[in-house]
Amino acid sequence: MIPPSIDQLRDIHLPPPPAAWPPAPGWWFLLAAGIAVAAWLAYRHRRGKPLRTALRDLDAVARAHTQTHDAVELARGVCTVLRRYARRRFPDARIAGLSGPAWLDFLDAHGGHGAFVAGAGAVLDTLPYRPATAAPALSQGEAEALLALARRWLRSNAP
Repeated sequence: MIPPSIDQLRDIHLPPPPAAWPPAPGWWFLLAAGIAVAAWLAYRHRRGKPLRTALRDLDAVARAHTQTHDAVELARGVCTVLRRYARRRFPDARIAGLSGPAWLDFLDAHGGHGAFVAGAGAVLDTLPYRPATAAPALSQGEAEALLALARRWLRSNAP
């Protein structure tokens, strides 16, 4: 037997590169965490949509009031926004039939803290139901207080 010479030796054989599929367990964990975070963000976004819509509608009512200065339309718009959100937020309550003092009591019981019966929200008792010509004008401060109260009520009842 002839001993092999150094010239006849072959170089080191490297193993083949790792396959791209299936990924390592760490990548599976990262994918699962990403899906969970995306689902949680979608849930939070969907859950807050009624509040964002109500606040956007209330801003539209405020913009309309700055142009027209119509107190009746402001009160009607605020009542409409609050009632629509309350029906969505409290589906078991009988909100559709409430008006006047009962409506204001409901608003106070769910975050108004007495500001609807005895505060800035007291104008919602009769003002939305008056004709525009017979309604007293609200001062700018009273209108801003009513809008601020409505925003505060909406945010306090956020899910």
